[in-house]
Amino acid sequence: MRLTSSLRFHRQNNKTFLRIFMILVLSCIPGRTNLCSNHSDTRSSLDSLDLEGYITFDDVHNASKDFGNRYQFPPLAILHPKSVSDISTVVRHILHLGSTSNLTVAARGHGHSLQGQALAHQGVVINMESLPSPDIKIYKGTQPYVDVSGGELWINILKETLKHGLSPKSWTDYLHLTVGGTLSNAGIGGQAFKHGPQINNVYQLEIVTGKGEAVTCSKKLNPELFHSVLGGLGQFGIITRARISLGPAPHMVKWIRVLYSDFSTFSRDQEHLISKKKGFDFVEGSVTINRTELLNNWRSSFTPNDSTEASQFKSDGKTLYCLEVVKYFNKEEANSMNQETEKLLSELSYIPSTLFSSVVPYIEAVRSSGEAKTLLVNGEEASFVISNPSHTKP
Repeated sequence: MRLTSSLRFHRQNNKTFLRIFMILVLSCIPGRTNLCSNHSDTRSSLDSLDLEGYITFDDVHNASKDFGNRYQFPPLAILHPKSVSDISTVVRHILHLGSTSNLTVAARGHGHSLQGQALAHQGVVINMESLPSPDIKIYKGTQPYVDVSGGELWINILKETLKHGLSPKSWTDYLHLTVGGTLSNAGIGGQAFKHGPQINNVYQLEIVTGKGEAVTCSKKLNPELFHSVLGGLGQFGIITRARISLGPAPHMVKWIRVLYSDFSTFSRDQEHLISKKKGFDFVEGSVTINRTELLNNWRSSFTPNDSTEASQFKSDGKTLYCLEVVKYFNKEEANSMNQETEKLLSELSYIPSTLFSSVVPYIEAVRSSGEAKTLLVNGEEASFVISNPSHTKP
């Protein structure tokens, strides 16, 4: 009797559960219809905006992933702006739609982010390279600077500033990146220990805020916004223009590479170099695992200090640490530069047979460094930089 009552109770509960479940399912169907309707309405509203540029909805594959290749999030639309006003208009419009649209916005330069920062799942990706780049304006004086578009590439800035004997003080290794992209992250390279990352060498920014307002900011004008945007991963505003500090550009560089087999010795030497007031102008390291004929590959750009010893060195099956350093100089300073370089190298504990060097024009060294690092990444090597804490942004 008790068993029969229990079965009847469970059956009634099951029926009740099924009824509730069916009600929930049926109630979700109109909701889904509304979502599709909202999606269509959002697309139509974006398509109807009065823009100098244009919005695309179909060809969004290239904006669905970034260099990290870990995430794939297709956007609803891509904005190809022809003015800062286009960016402001779209951001204001999305703000006006409110939270019901669920639209997000992401600025995208060359798409070299690693964690999906340049992606906007079913949102709007802004193709910053479509933003016209006016003439790069260079201002000389006691504190020279250059005004550039947020979509401008660093390689173009280098070429233009060198015509005036100037260059930015801090570089990333790879130069085919947009200004807005690196300034939204940090912009760390081999000069960061000396001049700080790129975000420490900016005088002024023009940004579009989350409200769609075009705002100018600096250390004195809207300082909180200025420091939030720099290194802010695009979460506090979209960089549309930047005023970047410049310094005298050297004519030549001496470029040196050496290898270590012990990480502690390698890192100790790196830290020693960045602590010196008068040392190298560029210090960077990388780690390589099981690279065949590593030193022979260097011979295309570098000359070994001892060719015989270098040819006998075997890199196969080893974990090695590469220290890369650069000394800037002008042609009349060659002798003193060589003396300073020899003294600095004598203070290090690298593998003697792996000393390679090259003397090249400044622009060639900057461009080649980026190409070399790209090859290192493809060859399963990882690069890293030890920065001086005194130059980090507050």
